[in-house]
Order: sequence, then C-alpha cells, then structure tokens
Amino acid sequence: YSHGVMVVADNQHDLDCLAELVPKGGAPVRLMLRFTPGIECHTHEYIRTGHLDSKFGFDPDQLQPVLTALAGCAWARVEGLHAHIGSQIFELDPHRDLAAVMADALKLARELGHPVRDLNVGGGLGIRYVESDDPPSIDAWVKVVAEAVTQACRERGLELPRLMCEPGRSLVASSGVTVYTVGARKVVPGIRTYVSVDGGMSDNPRPITYQSLYTACLADRPLAQADETITLAGKHCESGDVLLKDLSFPSCRSGEVLVVLATGAYNLSMSSNYNRIPRPAAVLVHQGEAELIQRREQPEDLLRYDLMPDRLRSVK
Repeated sequence: YSHGVMVVADNQHDLDCLAELVPKGGAPVRLMLRFTPGIECHTHEYIRTGHLDSKFGFDPDQLQPVLTALAGCAWARVEGLHAHIGSQIFELDPHRDLAAVMADALKLARELGHPVRDLNVGGGLGIRYVESDDPPSIDAWVKVVAEAVTQACRERGLELPRLMCEPGRSLVASSGVTVYTVGARKVVPGIRTYVSVDGGMSDNPRPITYQSLYTACLADRPLAQADETITLAGKHCESGDVLLKDLSFPSCRSGEVLVVLATGAYNLSMSSNYNRIPRPAAVLVHQGEAELIQRREQPEDLLRYDLMPDRLRSVK
C-alpha cells in the first residue's frame, strides 16, 4: 500500500480484507478487478479459466454491483480490469471475443466514474510441445489482441486504454529442458516397455495433472531414429507417474542421458518434494558456459523443519 502498487482483487473477500487494511483517511488503494469473461476455449479443463464455471474472478453479473459499490468508497480507486481465458491456447478467436467483453466492462466502469485506464487481457498463448502442436506466433497473437481491443473500444466510443498481457509460457517454456539419467527397463510382453528415469512427477507434475505431452531425445544422439515404442516412467511410488506414454524413441540403455524438451515454464515452479524426493539443480547455459542458479536439494534440506518431540527426547 505504501508503495502505491496496484492490487488485483479476485472476489468480494479480497475487497472486504482490503477495506479493513487501508488506513482511514489515507490515499485510496489502486485496484484492478478480475472477472470471468464467460469464454470457452479448447484446452484442458484444469487450465481453462475464462468459462463461467470457474473459481477465478467475479462473475459477469457481479461486475456492475461491485463497480457501483466501489464508486462510493473513498478507500478504493479502480484503475484496471483483468480477465484470463486459460492456458496453452492455440486458437485466436477466443482472444477476439475477450476484447469485446472487456471493452463492455471498460465502458461500464468509466460510466460509473472509475478512472480505468488499464486492461489486462491475461495470456494463455500455447507453445509447441510436440510435432502436431501448431500455436500462433507471438507476433500474430499480439496483432490479434491489439487490433481487437482497438476496434472494440472505437465501436463503443472509448478512449484507448493501456493494454497489458501476460505472455509467460510462450516466452520461456522452449528455453528450458529437463535432463534425466536412464535407469531400469521393464518389458511387459505384448503390452508395453517401460524405461525409468531418475525423476518424474516431483519435477514435472504436468503429465499426471493435465495429461500434458512432451518431446524427448537422447542428449548425445538427438537426431537418432526411433526404433521402438516405450513408456517413460518416473521413479515415484505412483502408477500414474508416467512422463511420456507410448513414445517412439531410439533404443537406449541404463546410464544414458535423456532430455525432455520445452520444460522452461511451470516445471521448476511446480516441482515438489513428493515422496520426500529432493528437487534437482537448475543450471543456466549460455554460449557454451554453464552456471548453477539453484543448487540441488540434499536429504538434510528436507529435514530442516522436522522437530523431535520433547517426550521422545527424554526416552532412554
């Protein structure tokens, strides 16, 4: 508050908490309200955030009452509106639809006296994880969003807002890879061949959570031709800990280094100590130089918060 940051409010509870926190008689809090635009897009249901049945944001029918109530609050100054339709989206039409919805919300807010100048259209642009993926380019996405917002505002006689977006995954996902060591191999005759690696759902929860697909290769033979079908399995005590299912892959042996591509977004930030597994190290590589940017966790790191109860300390 004292630094003048803009606070994104997602629901009435957020507003109620802010009303209690803001000093009486002080400068108003700069607010951006997030609302659900009611737009469907083709992506996994767990990362679809713009449809009506969503935990995120104010419902569309709540927006007018909320904006009306805030118009009379001395502690609040609504300067922005935010909506997000989902993640890993390849279509452009939902982004065009979002522009119209947000322009209507902008018009309503300004008519109620709110000095809204910022529209945050979220992000969601997908990337190419596998060969069949065909996402739009960042340039094409930006062009569609900018032109759609401009047109929607002009049709409603609105002064153009400052346009904000959250490109996220589309900027960083392809820049990262995850490196594993091949371990055990299990052949189930006539059914499946499992190849295990020294990682899994603790460093990449996306396959078990969203059924996400990836591309993999061998580090020292990246262009080797596939000659078998394998299922790349993680080391955790879960049957669902599978990184890649029915993957066409070159024959590999225990000890070889395997690389899963396009893991620069979400993987490290979503990693966990599932089954008490330490997180791997993170390394930045640039022009042949490598630098450690996150050290590998050790077993003692996982024990630092554990405490021995006093009653057990006294047991001899």
